[in-house]
Amino acid sequence: MQKLLLRIDRLSTFVGHAFAWSIVALTLIITFEVFSRYALNAPHAWVFDASYMLYGTLFMMAGAYTLATAGHVRGDVLYGFFRPRTQATLDLILYFVFFLPGVLALCYAGWTYAAESWAIQEHSSVSADGPPIYPFKAVIPLAGIALLIQGMVEIVRCIVCLQQGEWPSRTQDVEEVDVEKLRHMVHADLPPDQPEGSAK
Repeated sequence: MQKLLLRIDRLSTFVGHAFAWSIVALTLIITFEVFSRYALNAPHAWVFDASYMLYGTLFMMAGAYTLATAGHVRGDVLYGFFRPRTQATLDLILYFVFFLPGVLALCYAGWTYAAESWAIQEHSSVSADGPPIYPFKAVIPLAGIALLIQGMVEIVRCIVCLQQGEWPSRTQDVEEVDVEKLRHMVHADLPPDQPEGSAK
């Protein structure tokens, strides 16, 4: 069971990393548009549509990855002081009361929304001769399904924690800042009464 959970974690991480490249495409498109607009005096109307579609894709497809790495915002003021079983009980209740209904609604409504868009080959009406947006709308149910699969993994983790009294392991991804290394560099990991020169 644990191997399956970690495999799905790795899949969510892979998807998150793959779609993270859209930020590179977004940067290149905006850089191109700024140069074209101000240096060549030749702006392009489609860049606005492309930029918000790329950003929306990045935001939507990062959901499962963020859930896999426990990166979503949580009120840790009290939660961090709870025992693992209490944390798991609270998480499990919230998954069933809020997460599952919301994500299932996202999958259902997103599928209908995307299907209608594909059926009429919808184009953006924000700018003249707008680009097609039906591929972008297809991301909505896709992101919902990815989030639902990862959510089921988290529900299983809660059940395992309730049974064993501790959280099962999860895959770890690199952090933008190595917090422990940074703490050591600024000597924040020393006891208050130990001078810096005595650190080993």
